Amino acid sequence: LPVSPTIGTGERYDWMAERYGLTAQEQLTCGCHVHVSVESDEEGVAVLDRIRGWLPVLLALSANSPFWQAQDTQYASYRSRVWGRWPSAGPVGLHGSAERYHEQVKALVGTGVLKDAGMVYFDARLSDTYPTVEVRIADVCLDPADTVLLATLVRALVETAARQWRAGEPPLDTEVALLRVSSWQAARSGLDDRLIHPRTLRPEPAADVLQALLAHVREALEDSGDLKAAERALAALERRGNGARVQREILERTGSLRDTVAECVRITGG
Repeated sequence: LPVSPTIGTGERYDWMAERYGLTAQEQLTCGCHVHVSVESDEEGVAVLDRIRGWLPVLLALSANSPFWQAQDTQYASYRSRVWGRWPSAGPVGLHGSAERYHEQVKALVGTGVLKDAGMVYFDARLSDTYPTVEVRIADVCLDPADTVLLATLVRALVETAARQWRAGEPPLDTEVALLRVSSWQAARSGLDDRLIHPRTLRPEPAADVLQALLAHVREALEDSGDLKAAERALAALERRGNGARVQREILERTGSLRDTVAECVRITGG
């Protein structure tokens, strides 16, 4: 629905409004951040380096923002496109070590473009508050069951990456430009077209890429006892579609964005 956002009060928000102008004024968005505990910053950075290519798949799975200011954007996740306007948002290159990660954060803040480390908006980062890896790429899902699936897959991704690191398996050195294109494709079509496969870097049917993700984290899911639940939830998601598809189906049926919003509230609230 059309809205006119109001920026919150306080010195931090005043600074952001003055510094970023329309970008700050239009940030009426809600993302879903998933935290997974890690044993050290070194392990956390190793995880970040090894999950980069799979993050766009999580965006496609969670995509739930097809409308913006009462218009169909033709994107499954327009929120991610709005969020991407921040100077530090999006995918990043390999860090290599915790020391290099922290040096990069310090350098970004040192430019004066960011107010502090809290404004380092990488798709995934070390939390500034908790001993966790924080995966930040996803939309807020329409169906709570999809949120549970998202969290389950993120935890399994982190565990898989940590095991790869401990086994000495190097991360894929995918160029940032290719990661950015992969995220764009995920935001554009969600699960309704092709996604960029993280290993082949070629477009493949979204269902095949979802199954590739499941296969990638299968061992971690088995060890945590989550495999069967994840398989059921993923199958349900593929049948029903993500939030973007469901929202469009509701609008087509009702012809009203207000009715669409009301039904979405009902779905999310159970």
